[in-house]
Amino acid sequence: MENQETAQLASPNIEPQVGQPELTVTDLTNLRAIVDVAVRRGAFGAAELSAVGSTFDKLNAFVNAVTPPAEQAPKE
Repeated sequence: MENQETAQLASPNIEPQVGQPELTVTDLTNLRAIVDVAVRRGAFGAAELSAVGSTFDKLNAFVNAVTPPAEQAPKE
């Protein structure tokens, strides 16, 4: 695995970021989807599911709180 990490760090496609790290609501929404897919595919063991579920619930609540509700189309 160390060789893979070294290869990834040496990749010319990875640009170092300057300044403050940035994490957007879109990033968090994507992370929520990634966790959901990983759980459905069995990526976590039974003993890990409580921690994963708890973290997912917190992430889901945060994303829902900071995401404006979708506008509903006017009824005709």
